[in-house]
Amino acid sequence: MKTLTKELQEAISPSTALELLKDGNKRFVSNLKINRNLLQQANETSDGQHPFAVILSCIDSRTSAELIFDQGLGDVFSIRIAGNILNEDILGSMEFGCKVAGSKIIVVLGHTKCGAVKGACDHVEMGNLTALLTKIRPAVDDEDTVKADRNSGNPIFVEKVSTINVKRTVKAIMERSPILKEMIESGQIGIVGGTHDISTGEVEFYEDTLILNNSI
Repeated sequence: MKTLTKELQEAISPSTALELLKDGNKRFVSNLKINRNLLQQANETSDGQHPFAVILSCIDSRTSAELIFDQGLGDVFSIRIAGNILNEDILGSMEFGCKVAGSKIIVVLGHTKCGAVKGACDHVEMGNLTALLTKIRPAVDDEDTVKADRNSGNPIFVEKVSTINVKRTVKAIMERSPILKEMIESGQIGIVGGTHDISTGEVEFYEDTLILNNSI
């Protein structure tokens, strides 16, 4: 597998970037990962990096973006925070990844059985975690189909909230970053949300969050 260069990165369209991630996840699920020389990739990227994707995911130890999408060193910018929430620092990192470093797609990736989502469902308050979970609370409030057992003990409720949380984050990126919004609307980059099933390894992308305007 070739290490990404600026020329290879520039040749990747947003739609191609999404297909690269989908293909990588298929390999992961099938346990057919590409054989890479990571030490060689480390050496070849020592003077510069040209990732094709920016992936915002949870800190969960089972949902490493590089592993579940079968990518190597220099292939993706991986932003990890509990509950895959959004803040100014993360938006700035995304703007750097896309506007400065040339990445072609942003992925907001939730996962099943998310502890942060469960904490928000249970209104957990604990130190600095309280402020983080507050950012997930709107997704809890937006979920209006489950009337009883609206807590972490109800797995259906938890997964519905998790999905809403991902979709809210995709929307918030567009609303809160004029730089990324312009790049998305002009087709320079794409954006999509999805969920990683920690039991099967499979990633489901949400078509209603996918924006690939004028991608070539």
